[in-house]
Amino acid sequence: MGGNQDAHHEDFQLKDTNPLLGEQWPKGAAGPARPAVGGGIAGWLGMDKPSSTYDLVEQMFFLYVRVVKAKDLPPNPLTGAAMDPYVEVKLGNYKGTTKHYDRRANPEWDQVFAFSKSRVQSNALEVYLKDRDMIGRDDYVGRVVFDLGEVPTRVPPDSPLAPQWYRLEERRGDVGGYKIRGELMLAVWIGTQADEAFPEAWHSDAATVRGEGVASVRSKAYVSPKLWYLRVNVIEAQDVQPQSRGRAPEVFVKAQVGNQILKTSVVPAATLNPRWNEDLVFVVAEPFEEQLVMTVEDRVSPRKDDLLGRVQLPLTLFEKRLDHRPFVQSRWFDLEKFGIATAIEGETRRELRFASRVHLRACLEGAYHVMDESTMYISDTRPTARQLWKPPVGVLEVGILSAAGLQPMKNRDGRGSTDAYCVAKYGQKWVRTRTMIGTSSPTWNEQYTWEVFDPSTVITIGVFDNCHLGNSGNGNNNNGGGGGGAPPARDARIGKIRIRLSTLETDRVYTHAYPLILLTPSGVKKMGELRLAVRFTCLSMMNMVHLYTQPLLPRMHYLHPFTVTQLDALRYQAMGIVAARLGRAEPPLRREVVEYMLDVESHMWSMRRSKANFFRAMSLFSGAAAGARWFADVCLWKNVATTALVHVLLLILIWYPELILPTVFLYMFFIGLWNYRRRPRHPPHMDTKMSWAEAVHPDELDEEFDTFPTSRQQDVVYMRYDRLRSVAGRIQTVVGDMATQGERLQSLLSWRDPRATCVFVFFCLIAAVVLYVTPFRVVALVAGLFLLRHPRFRSKLPAVPSNFFRRLPSRADSML
Repeated sequence: MGGNQDAHHEDFQLKDTNPLLGEQWPKGAAGPARPAVGGGIAGWLGMDKPSSTYDLVEQMFFLYVRVVKAKDLPPNPLTGAAMDPYVEVKLGNYKGTTKHYDRRANPEWDQVFAFSKSRVQSNALEVYLKDRDMIGRDDYVGRVVFDLGEVPTRVPPDSPLAPQWYRLEERRGDVGGYKIRGELMLAVWIGTQADEAFPEAWHSDAATVRGEGVASVRSKAYVSPKLWYLRVNVIEAQDVQPQSRGRAPEVFVKAQVGNQILKTSVVPAATLNPRWNEDLVFVVAEPFEEQLVMTVEDRVSPRKDDLLGRVQLPLTLFEKRLDHRPFVQSRWFDLEKFGIATAIEGETRRELRFASRVHLRACLEGAYHVMDESTMYISDTRPTARQLWKPPVGVLEVGILSAAGLQPMKNRDGRGSTDAYCVAKYGQKWVRTRTMIGTSSPTWNEQYTWEVFDPSTVITIGVFDNCHLGNSGNGNNNNGGGGGGAPPARDARIGKIRIRLSTLETDRVYTHAYPLILLTPSGVKKMGELRLAVRFTCLSMMNMVHLYTQPLLPRMHYLHPFTVTQLDALRYQAMGIVAARLGRAEPPLRREVVEYMLDVESHMWSMRRSKANFFRAMSLFSGAAAGARWFADVCLWKNVATTALVHVLLLILIWYPELILPTVFLYMFFIGLWNYRRRPRHPPHMDTKMSWAEAVHPDELDEEFDTFPTSRQQDVVYMRYDRLRSVAGRIQTVVGDMATQGERLQSLLSWRDPRATCVFVFFCLIAAVVLYVTPFRVVALVAGLFLLRHPRFRSKLPAVPSNFFRRLPSRADSML
């Protein structure tokens, strides 16, 4: 059993890998000189590998075919009208087609096809131009054939290969002869994944994908929307007229931006000019598509509010503030008139009333960092305003190599299948690799780069199963296989990893296989391994060291901070805006992907997380507890030699007190040197044991995956509520004990217990007199010898100071 547990635990560990990266190739295989265009089949088959700017990934070779346009196409022989042309590119058993045009004699496509070297099945590339037939039997117009041995090799930053016109030839007769059927402009070359055409190309690896799913398999880079805090200071309103005469209005202001709604407090004053002077803060994104809608309402009853006035303001109306010092001018805004609809003689007319005004001071705050991710895993700390950015201190390069052992996520044709892609998020830049269709060991070999402005940040990389592949995406997502069904609507999570940049050594390439760990309702599960190559390069060591002396967040977070409740609400609003904006890209980065990468559920209640955090807190005190146990053993003379050495050290430090601080720092210096040989050699990764995921109870897992509000039956909710009350009761007791000790400390001089305070005051007087007339060395020596006294001089009863402190009163007596 122990061996199985060790093997199971080892399965979740980080593993070293030795990929053949670009910079590690032998000189004979990838020399610094670039091969001339026309390298031919030798370069295609790997006999003479060209150099590449991608040095953190294994180079992959592709045959690229750019279909640009056609001209002088013959008419349809049956109808005499222009044909409906499209192009078919064929290499072995792989075939890609362009879109077709209706009745176009000179069509333009400008579409690129990429065929992977690892799946080459032919030495000839065939390009056909066909006429689409409504019956289904497309007419063959002509073709162009290329010998792969004559295809040139191109490596960026070489200029793109210029396309050429090729004559479309149709063979006729049994004896021979060819007929020219127009011309087709093509460019054919051999390149790597560093080619500019790679992201937009149709890939043979995804040849089964059809329709709208084609866009979702391509690699893309995304940029998060630029987020601002909109601060609206509601000062006052003027001439507020209630709809019901004879009563004082209870007025409040409601502000709305998009789906964000905030309200001021209710002013229950008998006045038509109420004042609030309250700040309402929203998250908005550029370009500013929403508007600020301010309404003044009257609280008639707890369930009814009367609208008294309304104003709609574009966000571009407000100035952008880059610091707290510029004073923002307030402005009056007229509220839209409101009225009462009355019916007179069958006709409806509107009785207009007097319009009131509202006094606002609003601005867009550019000196804050708008947090759209958990502060524990923050990847960017820059303020919104670009003018306040500091120069970068480093460059982060990540090579997403491959994955291995991925679990089947859906059923396709009766077999388990996974269509995996990776998403990496750091700062404002998101990247998405191409989707590898139907394989449990996908190979991406894509490299991405980010500027680093603060090393105390985290990059997050997630792996997902693509469930939006059009006709090829049939099957259902069941997190590890299952029966057929309707196409899933959400991309499934496979796992994610986090890497804190400050844990990486500069200019070192880390090549590891990270376990992809997913917590499911049935328990923790390893979904596979993700292989990465990571390098953090420092641009300025002085600037990086200087950053460690600076606050983590911009100055405004400390000069005019938000409350914890405000920050939490604003973070959820920011996450929603980022998910909505990225979901409008093409292909969309879907909401479930964005929320998983941003840890939208990290603050939800979980018994498992509570246990994990409790044991994390306990481990913090393990060193102090070990030191206390060691000192107790010294005081109890369990090791006479150690106690004697402590006595000698005590005498030295007392007779030479100037050596105390140097000794402490020298001790920490030697401890640091001693720990250097045991320093961590690998980046941190997901730890199932520390997360308390291996021994979690099934019911606690079910509670963690429950919806909010709950969807479970009443008896289950009752049981969980009682358990939560039990845990909260213990926490309440601990917090109460801590508060009691602090209140007892305060009561020493508060005269809450006059006798105890009197005793303590006279003790302080006597101690002051003794310390004035007695040398400090004598006092320290007596105190040290008293602490180190032999056990025969000790009593098992509590000490006098402890007894005195425990008798002090606290405010717990006033608790109901």
